Amino acid sequence: MKILPFKIPKPLNDSIIYQIDFDDAFYNKLHQHEELQLSLIIEGKGTLIVGDTVNYYKPGDVIILGSNLPHVFKSDLNTSKKSHMITLFFHKNGFGKQFFELEELKELQPFFKKSAQGFKVTTSKKRINTLFLDLENASKLTRFIILLEILKLASKASYKNLSSFIYEKAYSDNEGKRMQDVFDFTITHFDGDITLESIAEVANMSKNAFCKYFKKRTNKTYFRFLNELRVEHACKLLIEEKDMAIAEIAFKSGFKNISNFNRQFKIIKKINPGEYRNINTSI
Repeated sequence: MKILPFKIPKPLNDSIIYQIDFDDAFYNKLHQHEELQLSLIIEGKGTLIVGDTVNYYKPGDVIILGSNLPHVFKSDLNTSKKSHMITLFFHKNGFGKQFFELEELKELQPFFKKSAQGFKVTTSKKRINTLFLDLENASKLTRFIILLEILKLASKASYKNLSSFIYEKAYSDNEGKRMQDVFDFTITHFDGDITLESIAEVANMSKNAFCKYFKKRTNKTYFRFLNELRVEHACKLLIEEKDMAIAEIAFKSGFKNISNFNRQFKIIKKINPGEYRNINTSI
């Protein structure tokens, strides 16, 4: 099975694909597809890697992913709940190349601009959630109308970017498999000792070649990416494990000493771990 590019199966002549994912985990292979993706997380949480950036997803999140934007959902399996997501896929040119250039649809342009890096909607979520839930029993025409309404709301809503860098070229199959292996290994072993030698071996490359390869495709060093993954995991523990000591969280997140943890956390989040916990547990 080819990892990249990924083909979204769709009925002949349909321009919108409605999909329900309900399983122990979401599809967990790094992939990209031409269709834009609009998803509502109903249940489940875990790590979401988009392009070059580590994020976390949780129930209620509205996630937008642009065309050919590499991404992978890694479900947290330490839960009894199923992973449940509702998704709409569509191609920007699927309704005709000039459709979204019509004067009546010009107000949707911010959606497509933001989607290039992927984004998470942070306002208007209640209305958008309702629209997603209305899709199940809707006719194809009504789904089209709902799609336009979601695009309108997402265009105007506040948002958080999911990636900070766009790799202009689509990944080849070999590149996709290599990056998938790197991400899989990193997500599985981030709380342990990962050396440049070990991750270069995973990629089947020399150390120097791997460093250049990863930097070109993500605009950051591998160890910056690794520290971001570790810090995001620490953020999750700081919120969910209120009684866990910060030193223990640092250790569980892959940092060998508290001083390095505090330094990396401050670099990435711009505040220290204690401040982050206070802000996010007092809301």
